Amino acid sequence: MKVAVLIPCYNEELTVEKVVSDFRQQLPEADIYVYDNNSKDRTGELALKAGAIVRKETQQGKGNVVRTMFREIDADCYVMVDGDDTYPAEEVHGLIKEVEEGADMVIGDRLSNGTYYAENKRGFHNLGNNLVRGLINRLFDNDIQDIMTGYRAFSKRFVKTIAVMSPGFEIETELTITALVYRYHIANVPITYRDRPEGSSSKLSTFKDGFKVLVKLFDLWKDYRPLLFFSFFSLVFLILGLLTGIPVITEFIATSYVSKVPSAILASSLCVLAFLSLMLGLILDHERNVEKREHELDVLGWEEAERRNKK
Repeated sequence: MKVAVLIPCYNEELTVEKVVSDFRQQLPEADIYVYDNNSKDRTGELALKAGAIVRKETQQGKGNVVRTMFREIDADCYVMVDGDDTYPAEEVHGLIKEVEEGADMVIGDRLSNGTYYAENKRGFHNLGNNLVRGLINRLFDNDIQDIMTGYRAFSKRFVKTIAVMSPGFEIETELTITALVYRYHIANVPITYRDRPEGSSSKLSTFKDGFKVLVKLFDLWKDYRPLLFFSFFSLVFLILGLLTGIPVITEFIATSYVSKVPSAILASSLCVLAFLSLMLGLILDHERNVEKREHELDVLGWEEAERRNKK
């Protein structure tokens, strides 16, 4: 199995050399790629010195880097890891084994064994991780333990048959939800997490990037679960319409007269919005099901082409 290690980097000169060396020691036959995302330090130079294949991605943002990596690199198993030396290279074999056994995306789970909570010094990061995990598992009916981890492994089928759209740190959320929606095989492997070494700083802004992650989450909920999304708003409009309209109806039954004309108009409008929202959800849900069937056929076509190429 041909393995490629993908390391997206921005200003990681303190750690990138060690990360490359550690993975080279664990996977001597693998191709190790470092994609320098406009670093202003010696990240690319030190990665090259350590033996990595160094390439540049000029569009700023981790999602842009991952999209380019997935498009340009050919392998049977892709290991993606951050360049900040927070994930131990010696645990990569467990992730690769899951891909060998049929998993399409393997999540390096930092949370189950508690090392992330013990090592991470930014309390709001813990809160954000739990919030995003809870929302995704509830909205997409799953039980994934770690959504925001930067340590993952992917099958070639997954990498070559999905479209990466996120430009920044929302990429982990998008990859997870895409795998759930299209029913790719997901595996969780508990891993050890260690905090960044002294002098190294996170590029993730707790509130700015956290807000982007939540926006992406609800955008994907709308795109991938439109019936549930628009049914929620339909219910809200219906409840508001009933609360506004019941006094009007009660008055009309008692007096055969409507004195609260504005309330009657508002109630009618809200009920119409509830109906339209439900109809929109049904139409978009049908379109989404058609798109999912087309995606399945595209995957089958890709697999058939891969089999022919191997003959």
